[in-house]
Amino acid sequence: MQETKKVFFIGIGGSSMSGLARYMKWKGCDVCGSDRFANHKTDALSNEGFTIFIGHKGENVKGCDLVVYSAAIPEDNPERQYALEHNIPQIERCVLLGEIMQRYAASICVSGTHGKTTTTAMLSWVFLKCGEDPSVHIGGELEMIGGSTRMGSGSAFICEACEYHSSFLSFKPTQAVIMNIDEDHLDYYKDINDIENAFEKFARLVPKDGRVFGNGDDKRVYALLERLGVKTVSFGLEPQNVIRAENIYYDENDCASCTVTYFGHPLCELNLSVPGEHNLRDALACVAVANENQLPMAMVSQALGEFTGVHRRYELTSVTDGVKVYTDYGHNPTETATVLKVARAQAAGCVFAVLQPHTYSRTKTLFEGFLNCFDDADQVLVLDIDGAREKDPGDINSDMLVQAMLKKGINAHYTPSFDDAEAYLRSSWQPEDTVVTLGCGNVYLLNEQIAEHGDTTKR
Repeated sequence: MQETKKVFFIGIGGSSMSGLARYMKWKGCDVCGSDRFANHKTDALSNEGFTIFIGHKGENVKGCDLVVYSAAIPEDNPERQYALEHNIPQIERCVLLGEIMQRYAASICVSGTHGKTTTTAMLSWVFLKCGEDPSVHIGGELEMIGGSTRMGSGSAFICEACEYHSSFLSFKPTQAVIMNIDEDHLDYYKDINDIENAFEKFARLVPKDGRVFGNGDDKRVYALLERLGVKTVSFGLEPQNVIRAENIYYDENDCASCTVTYFGHPLCELNLSVPGEHNLRDALACVAVANENQLPMAMVSQALGEFTGVHRRYELTSVTDGVKVYTDYGHNPTETATVLKVARAQAAGCVFAVLQPHTYSRTKTLFEGFLNCFDDADQVLVLDIDGAREKDPGDINSDMLVQAMLKKGINAHYTPSFDDAEAYLRSSWQPEDTVVTLGCGNVYLLNEQIAEHGDTTKR
């Protein structure tokens, strides 16, 4: 690592990879990379002076000292093959992150099937507002820090820890946060017990003098905390938690206010600007970590009240024809139900959910879940599956999901393309309705398309 001069990132357009690329450039490396398609992140990197290749070709890697790849990049990728044939060292993204963490006195890693991006972003904002100068790596875009990565001069490194392919087991946490344990990535994990086992291995990476913070309202997380041999701090809404929200009130936008207690004693007041019970739990995780790191609670409370969210997390992208159009990264049933609950609480009219299923394997393994997460939507539009890293197996498609939804009594429609979905929405919506696009693929481009086309009367 010390001798590396030129680094190549395969899949540099991803949230994590683009942030890591910037980090390595800040450390003095010459950084370049490739991706399958151009996107906002590759365009931004190009504008910042990075050399970006669109398409994967072996010769792209020529002259590089190190190749960085993610778990989604297979061994037969031509750039990885070129590196292998020419003895260029390769390192997986999460291993590189683990190497970076070792340079910091405190590495705070935020994990969970849901909510880890928002919680990591919240926590980073809290540390900054309390006068700390942390380095940060988030799997999403936080406008408050200018992107997904921040290079600070302080002793803390705050990082999102993803469980996909057990990536977080390469990390070196001194403090770990576990938001929840739920079914996902069942193309890799055998079942929920296998997933829980991975989270336990992650928690056990924390040294004896470290801390593990967990959502005590999640039964699997709470049981895990009980088994660990390090100091643990539970947070949540239920009585068994060390850090607890009491006297909870939700305003007309579904934003929570509460008193946070520590072992039953008042610690601070929260008045959040982001909606939903899930965001309240994210904030409680931040209070728990901040309290253990001796940050001033008055400043912590103020910072959490100022936090307005992360890009693609229930983000308002336009108001078109009097309809509020949001996008959200939610891509499994639990996340879908959570965000639609918020949409229903805020909506004055109908709620349209537009789902872009992500990967064939997830659509198959969570098929039943997707039939039970749209209670708060009046109409559901389903786009074609975004296969991402997978090849079409030929035994699953979006129309199958729609047909099963119809049998369940869900008002569902198969709208294969963005054009199909936009046309249906414009022919159906009324002022004061709400649209939420859902998925971790490129479904946000539908939001951009709707915003660009503007009001129907002006088209």
